[in-house]
Amino acid sequence: MTQTYSAYSIIQKKRDKEKLSKEEIQWFIQGMLDQTIADYQMSALLMAIYLCGMDIEETAHLTDAMLYSGKVLNFPEQHFIDKHSTGGVGDKATFILAPIAAACGVKVPMIAGRGLGHTGGTIDKIESIKGFKTDISLEEFEELLHTRGLVLIGQTKDIAPADKKIYSLRDVTATVESIPLITASIMSKKLAEGAKGIVMDIKTGNGAFMSKLSDAKKLAASIRKTGHRFDKNMMTMITDMSEPLGLAVGNALEVIESIETLKGRGPKDLTDLSVALAGGMIYLAGLSKTLKDGIKKAQAAIDDGSALEKFRELIKNQGGDVNVVDDYSLLPHTKNTVEVKAHKAGYITKMECTELGKHCVRLGGGRQTTSGVIDFAVGFVMNKKIGDKVAKGDVLMTIHCHDSQIAIAKEITHFVHTRDITISPAKPRAKKKLILEVHTQFAAKKKTTITKKKK
Repeated sequence: MTQTYSAYSIIQKKRDKEKLSKEEIQWFIQGMLDQTIADYQMSALLMAIYLCGMDIEETAHLTDAMLYSGKVLNFPEQHFIDKHSTGGVGDKATFILAPIAAACGVKVPMIAGRGLGHTGGTIDKIESIKGFKTDISLEEFEELLHTRGLVLIGQTKDIAPADKKIYSLRDVTATVESIPLITASIMSKKLAEGAKGIVMDIKTGNGAFMSKLSDAKKLAASIRKTGHRFDKNMMTMITDMSEPLGLAVGNALEVIESIETLKGRGPKDLTDLSVALAGGMIYLAGLSKTLKDGIKKAQAAIDDGSALEKFRELIKNQGGDVNVVDDYSLLPHTKNTVEVKAHKAGYITKMECTELGKHCVRLGGGRQTTSGVIDFAVGFVMNKKIGDKVAKGDVLMTIHCHDSQIAIAKEITHFVHTRDITISPAKPRAKKKLILEVHTQFAAKKKTTITKKKK
């Protein structure tokens, strides 16, 4: 006798903290895809999962249902390695680490997402380069990967289509910060693109979806378990997101900062993290004996200019205007800037990083609805970081906005002064480490190493 299900009963079951079966999860996901289940029903289930959670088995079933909703590629060679970040404010490291890794011999298949909540999206950012094509076929994706070693595309209708739909709903229904949903979303895409190994950047801090370190560790463990189930080499780095990464926040502004970093002129935190993540990719790929050696190779790719050339190639291969690398005026930009100045002297001791990210969304640099249109030009550039000494009148940040947004920029200035940036008389004792923990496991060797950064 065939089992019958209903959206109502499954939503109710999860709402009441009961465990969903593999068949129930598969039925619900398939119903969403064939449109027999409405968006509001999927949104209700997402909220139930957000509030009540899922155990390891349920998370595995959800990941599988989303993974096998589309095509699954397979590149079994060890040197095919991808990287993913859980997202943060100003996180543009992908544009730096991917060409670094490719310059060192790693094959980098990247299927990236758009903005989610208060964080920017890799695809939104790269599309600020005129002509850059992120919507290409899987056949072209594979061809570019094999011949050029680096390709960056958006999620296609063929790769984890269930995640594409769920991703957009999570963005606008306040259901982003969920370990099962984040795990299934990330791993369904990463597993579908077929890389042998994955380096995961798990953000923690007040600008991350996992604001608590304990939750970041749980997410890292969940992602590693999922990767190991599919025989993948895995590395998770837990990194700090208590302030924007680098200085620029906003699509085109972040592309500029990425290019500057590839030229060896980037902010220290952005450079250090990008090099460390690229080093991890080189290590997982078997192209260095240790992580430390991988990091040295990564830094050398910046120093000798080979990483920058790989970025030029990426733009050219995907139809973008390579002239932006040398002429930033070719990127979208605003006519106006508004300086936010310190109203008193002291030291910057805290930033409300999530709120800063929301300001960029409000300016149009992110989406407030699933159909929202991105403004590539807007955003802001931080002039100060946590721990910096400031005098009264020093510029804390510079807002890039259009004529019609001056009033919004003034409101942002008010929030920065009253809530978002704390200036205290005493210098903070110590700034948080950028990389808090590194966990590596090679599937074939079944060997695990854990590195905690010294304080």
